Amino acid sequence: MSFDIDWDNLSFSLTPAKTMFIAKCPIGGEWSDGEYMPYGDISISPGAGVLNYGQGIFEGMKAQRTKGGKIVLFRPDQNGLRLQNSARRICLPEFSVEKFVEVIKKMVIENEEYIPPYGKGSLYLRPCIWGTGAILGVSPAPEYTFIVYASPVGQYFKTGFKPIKLEITTEFHRAAPHGTGNVKYIGNYAAGMFAARQTKEKGFNEVIYLDAREDKYIEEVGAANFFCIKGNKLLTPKTGSILPGITRKSVMQLASDKFGMEVSEQNVSIEEALSADEVFCAGTAAVISSIGSISYKGKETIYNNFNVGTVTQKIYDTLTKIQLQEIEDPYGWVVVVK
Repeated sequence: MSFDIDWDNLSFSLTPAKTMFIAKCPIGGEWSDGEYMPYGDISISPGAGVLNYGQGIFEGMKAQRTKGGKIVLFRPDQNGLRLQNSARRICLPEFSVEKFVEVIKKMVIENEEYIPPYGKGSLYLRPCIWGTGAILGVSPAPEYTFIVYASPVGQYFKTGFKPIKLEITTEFHRAAPHGTGNVKYIGNYAAGMFAARQTKEKGFNEVIYLDAREDKYIEEVGAANFFCIKGNKLLTPKTGSILPGITRKSVMQLASDKFGMEVSEQNVSIEEALSADEVFCAGTAAVISSIGSISYKGKETIYNNFNVGTVTQKIYDTLTKIQLQEIEDPYGWVVVVK
């Protein structure tokens, strides 16, 4: 039960909340209304499309408590829109954005006691669409399942907001041009596990991937988007084979509107990244993680004496304070659940 959870020592790992949501859809049909049920195992055919051919996608989002006692979500409609885009690419039926947000809100209420106290973490929600119908030939499954489950979590990186150490891999690529790198496809993450494990065994926190076409431009940081700051300019790899992150999108808007920075989505070369004033990565789980060093071909480049950069800190503070309603939200990004 939730009262057994040690809120002060939460990690980013699975501690199932009590309720999950499941809806079904036959191929060419409509999604059922779905039902909320106790968290538990589900029955699935060995021939399921998601098991045999990887026909599955997911999202990640968080519910948090504010200092004022409210429970909030951050831009849930954007997760719904991205889920739809991923579904189209993987031949899955699209789920209504309006219904998606409704389900997420109710999931948060159903699992309210699993939301950590203010400042102790968040309730992480994992919506998925899987091809669960049995199929032998390589084609879309005959039935689909939309499932949402939840877990209280702490910091994504054990170091918290302290700068992390990354390594650029020259052995592996995350995604190919015109592939599935720009959607939250389950296969993208399985393919990255080996490279991440090798990097972490050498003492790094995560791996940085280069583009698969020319092998000279930064693509992504494992499961997060990459940014670098040069003077008053914020650079980030352009979309195409990278995931269009919701935190990424928010960071770019804040940098432009709030701090008057020139924001550029472009090819970011290894040289530009290594000569930057500050570098960081961004994603739902970690929000923003300052990068203290990047190693490339055995040579380590250290940023700001391994301290959080001034601009990175300002962007992080602004974004997290908006998310927790501690400063004005001029964009209407925060959705109050309760």
